[in-house]
Amino acid sequence: MHKYKYIEREKSWLTFNARVLQEAADNSVPLLERLRFLGIFSNNLDEFFRVRFAAIRRLSLSGKSGEKVLGGISAQQLLKDITEIVIQQQSESLWILNNIEAKLETENIFIIDENHISKEQEIFLKDFFIQKLSPELITIILNDLAEFPVLKDSAGYLAIKLVMKENEEVHYAMIEIPNTINRFVVLPSNDKKQYVILLDDVIRHNLGNIFNIFDYESVSAHMIKITRDAQLEIDSDLSKSMLEKIATSVKDRRIGEPVRFIYDQLIEQDTLQFFLDKMHIVSTDSIIPGGKYHNRRDYMKFPNLGRYDLLYKKNDPLPIPGLSLEGSLLEKISQKDYLLHAPYQSFSYLTKFLREAALDPKVTSIKITLYRLAENSQIISSLINAAKNGKKVTVQIELQARFDEASNISYAEQMQTEGIELIFGIKGLKVHSKVCVIERIENHKVKRYGFISTGNFNEQTAKVYTDVTLFTSHQQILKDVSKIFEFFEINYRLYRYKHLIVSPHYTRSRFNKLIDREIAHALDGKIAYIKLKMNSLSDFDMIDKLYEASKAGVKIQLEVRGICSLIPGFPGMSDNIEAISIVDNYLEHSRIYIFGNAGDTEVFISSADFMTRNLDGRVEVTCPIYDSQIKNELIDIFDLGWKGNVKARYHSENLDNKYKIREEKEPVFRAQFETFNYYHHKIEVVNEIV
Repeated sequence: MHKYKYIEREKSWLTFNARVLQEAADNSVPLLERLRFLGIFSNNLDEFFRVRFAAIRRLSLSGKSGEKVLGGISAQQLLKDITEIVIQQQSESLWILNNIEAKLETENIFIIDENHISKEQEIFLKDFFIQKLSPELITIILNDLAEFPVLKDSAGYLAIKLVMKENEEVHYAMIEIPNTINRFVVLPSNDKKQYVILLDDVIRHNLGNIFNIFDYESVSAHMIKITRDAQLEIDSDLSKSMLEKIATSVKDRRIGEPVRFIYDQLIEQDTLQFFLDKMHIVSTDSIIPGGKYHNRRDYMKFPNLGRYDLLYKKNDPLPIPGLSLEGSLLEKISQKDYLLHAPYQSFSYLTKFLREAALDPKVTSIKITLYRLAENSQIISSLINAAKNGKKVTVQIELQARFDEASNISYAEQMQTEGIELIFGIKGLKVHSKVCVIERIENHKVKRYGFISTGNFNEQTAKVYTDVTLFTSHQQILKDVSKIFEFFEINYRLYRYKHLIVSPHYTRSRFNKLIDREIAHALDGKIAYIKLKMNSLSDFDMIDKLYEASKAGVKIQLEVRGICSLIPGFPGMSDNIEAISIVDNYLEHSRIYIFGNAGDTEVFISSADFMTRNLDGRVEVTCPIYDSQIKNELIDIFDLGWKGNVKARYHSENLDNKYKIREEKEPVFRAQFETFNYYHHKIEVVNEIV
């Protein structure tokens, strides 16, 4: 038996982020896309510190070791290990950025700083500073302030040191880098070269203008950034509405405990110490040296400069064969189930479904769960349209969707104003399910239509997240969906579902039974296998169950994009388990669960990962697939991912992200490209038949 049965969740997550960094380092990835991956890496790291690092830090400060919940390591040791890993990754990311910038220069794209501005650019930047940047700047002189200002979570600041001519007196100040202006300023050029400068350096270039009232000898500016604990503290005051409580809690988050302080390692020691003292930061685990620039997440929005040759070719989303966006979707769905696989296929089917329901005189009600929404959401517009047309619209909106709380509060208030009935969930349970059911009067009877998805109803993320959505008029499945909305209203009752598997009451036990059945088949010499595609696998009990199945001879294939606490391929424990992760242009987000069942394969789609929170602490929905064509399609999707030999990495106890080995003479098989080709071929086949 292995010394440890599990990989620490946090270390596994950092290993996932290292896979994102691999994409930034990959010379085969288009240059501007490499910058985007660098931005994603940085953004991920920010969220990691706000959530996971903060949680481990709270555990450490409580005096508890936390070894039981952390899989054998103490919280104190884990904090040290995380800090070491992050410092190493940050250093690597800086090297990668320098490498990308050098390659951009060979493409005549130059990212310059304040020391390399031409006279022509100087004229442009002077006007830019006066007209656009200066009015947005917040500059604070710090020496004589009675109370040190609260630095915003994850905002960028320039720490300023002014040394006066008289008596060499030192003044400290800080400038907040505005997020209302694109961080990358494209400069004019009269040759074939293109120039970009960061807003930070435009500010540095204009320090003389900003501090011209001071008679100083020298001025320096170095970037700092604070990351705060993102835990929400929910008020227990019964007189306040849930909207009020969450809104207050989101405001309080801005003064949450600092969990990470990043600084430019070239900053003068006295300036660094001044800020650390004023902000009462003493923990060395949370003080991390960095380069000249922080908030590299902004590279996700680096301007394309018209250089589409340095970006991935954009594939227009495909239609679903047999399902036209021009005719009635409800009419088609009444005859058979359809599967939407975004972003390969158009997310417009989902918004079209809701728009049609909003206008159809026979539709009487719409019920839907909402978790994360796009800015200017078409989903919300369709629901408001339905309410204005006299439909009874019920929306369960999750106000505690992390980092989307403010947006969801705004949408909730908007919908309330329009007469939509809102449900704010259940105390202690986030609602993470992705379901919708409508009721339509047909032949004097109620007929249900709906959809169940693995991902959020969000037009923006649907362009980059792979998710599957089942459109169905299966009355029994949709009756179960209606019961979920009853559970939201009356949650002290235990509801029974004939078809759906619903957390928190049934998911763990049902998956245990499905795995037990495969174990029994394996012991009987029958076909027994498990194929699971998910975002994260970290629940120890579920991992133990998969180990048990492996020992019984069940062949297990895992496609786990993110955290994988299971150790695959270890003799005597997990011999029959293989696990890979695919990180590519799209973010793998769908959950597809396949069980061999002695040749009578069962297939499910789900909103739930195999994480404790999804199994026991949220409302999640797993849906069986009954249509044989869709069942085969989902098996094909899994197998296409499994065959990938370009962007697939092995999960292993070494956390080394080794790429899946391509055999000699084996053709290149890039899973996401081949998935698009798979759907393109389906359209061609349908067209040939027609």
